[in-house]
Amino acid sequence: MEHRDDHPHEHGPGCGHQAVRHGDHADYLHDGHLHSPGAKGIAEHVLEVDCGHPVACAPVECAAKHHAGCGHPAVPHGDHVDYLVDGALHHLHGDHCDLHGTV
Repeated sequence: MEHRDDHPHEHGPGCGHQAVRHGDHADYLHDGHLHSPGAKGIAEHVLEVDCGHPVACAPVECAAKHHAGCGHPAVPHGDHVDYLVDGALHHLHGDHCDLHGTV
């Protein structure tokens, strides 16, 4: 999907947004979206569910109850949203967080 909002800057090293390694390139976290700059503009990406980014129940120690505005960047992952905590993808699952891989 191509991102159509007006962008006041180009995403890249030093742009101020968290870089996330995605396949053979880097995407940039911006307001809960993974933006991938390219020749045709900004594309929105989603981290695929794979062996490095699973969706299994895998409890991880976490004191936060993640949600929009919790202070951790939202990362689109498969059909849901995870939250980036110290390089790890946390997904709220009932009364605990699951580890959905690292970035």
